Amino acid sequence: MRRSRTEGNAESRIKEKHEHGLLRRCLLIAAGLILGVNVYLWNARSLGGNQMPMPFGCGMSVVLSGSMEPTLKVNDLLLVREKDQYEVGDIVVYQSGYELIVHRIVFMDENEVVTQGDANSVADPPIDREAVKGVVRARIPYVGKLVGLLKRPVGILLVLICAFLLIELSFWREKRIDDENLDAIREEIRRLKKEQENDQ
Repeated sequence: MRRSRTEGNAESRIKEKHEHGLLRRCLLIAAGLILGVNVYLWNARSLGGNQMPMPFGCGMSVVLSGSMEPTLKVNDLLLVREKDQYEVGDIVVYQSGYELIVHRIVFMDENEVVTQGDANSVADPPIDREAVKGVVRARIPYVGKLVGLLKRPVGILLVLICAFLLIELSFWREKRIDDENLDAIREEIRRLKKEQENDQ
């Protein structure tokens, strides 16, 4: 038995509706994650003074100066991981007051670590080993600018506005698909009635 064109259209509309519903859920999850991470980071910074929280031993940092060029460039996003034993040559992130510094270890003993930027001619003052957050495991060029924007109130507001607009757009598309499906069903009923009247 051949399917009518109306049935085929209805199926494609149902599929489209399902895809839009999935997109809406993904957008809500993404917006929720961004807000949740920002709230977590804000709490860690304002309440604990921790400039780079390390949940599960992992963290992220953004390069803000050229002291590690050419190895690391401004606005690189760094993926940082805790390490049991650091070694001379490791590029590490450490907290100095309310600042995060990304430099290479040039000397260390049991208690202290001395770091220096690759582009600097002078080493940094010694720091306690406990100040070291972790070692740089990977870098993603230029993404730091976007991450920095998402951490600011204006960035969070933009994410919320975009998420709201996309969700509303998805909702109105879904409503349009429902209306088209209803029209298709009515049209199919009219066609079937007409066929039945012609057969009589």
